[in-house]
Amino acid sequence: MNILVLGSGGREHAIGWKIAQSSQIDKLFIAPGNAGTSLVGTNVDMQVDDFEKIREFCLAEKID
Repeated sequence: MNILVLGSGGREHAIGWKIAQSSQIDKLFIAPGNAGTSLVGTNVDMQVDDFEKIREFCLAEKID
């Protein structure tokens, strides 16, 4: 399963950290992320309000 978490704060880090522990996860992306989120997933350089880019990314990466 491929997951995208949108945000760049401590809350997103905590959510990503817990999601990353699942054996069902293939890829975890966090957009735009921060230094802490890069330790649990892959940060993606896009803004949380760039809906077209988010849509394109989700389709390209097969986000579940």
